[in-house]
Amino acid sequence: MDVFGNALQDHFNNNTAETLWLHNSYDEPEEMPVDIFFRTEEEMPDIELEAMDLCEGRVLDVGGGAGSHALILQERGFDVVAIDLSPSAVEIMQERGVQQAVVGDIFSYSGEKFDTLLFLMNGIGLTGTVEGFKTFINHAKTLLNEGGQLLFDSSDITYLYEDTEKPTDKYYGEVSYQYEYQGEKGEWFNWIYIDPILLKQIARESGWECHLLFDDGQDQYLAEMRLPQ
Repeated sequence: MDVFGNALQDHFNNNTAETLWLHNSYDEPEEMPVDIFFRTEEEMPDIELEAMDLCEGRVLDVGGGAGSHALILQERGFDVVAIDLSPSAVEIMQERGVQQAVVGDIFSYSGEKFDTLLFLMNGIGLTGTVEGFKTFINHAKTLLNEGGQLLFDSSDITYLYEDTEKPTDKYYGEVSYQYEYQGEKGEWFNWIYIDPILLKQIARESGWECHLLFDDGQDQYLAEMRLPQ
């Protein structure tokens, strides 16, 4: 059931949507403002603007959502493909003018190569777990042209555990989410927030060069990963 996509469709078609709830594994459910997926360039935070300024060549926008980032890159003259698991999201992207929007899973996506793999709004979290992230960055090597880059933002969520102990059975940045919209709940899915120290360790062990390019001062950072040439 495409609960997330249904909320996007209501906002896109009616300019309004009921509350989209985001259940999580660590606290009370939170309201997810649907209009955040339809932001203009002027409404985007500096970390996302910086990431788009750093894009190079042919771009794969992973977890494209409603296509806001892809549209900006397209207007700037980039050859950009946007991919999302949600058929409704991809339909919206196409209707909004994204020229190349496809339904797909980044873990199995293949056959094309890009110069930039772009994940925004903590999109790298869709890799789910530490092991999922390691699996993905190995797969990413098959998707990048020589000299290509992986660009993404993530967060160190240590602050969630200021008043409680970090989990002992898994990495503390591994969480789970579930969307709820109009009384319908989607499947739970895993999500990961990677702290910079662990990120650099995994990158080094997997043969990538990793640089932190931007820090918003609120535990969120922008990272670039490249394969040595």
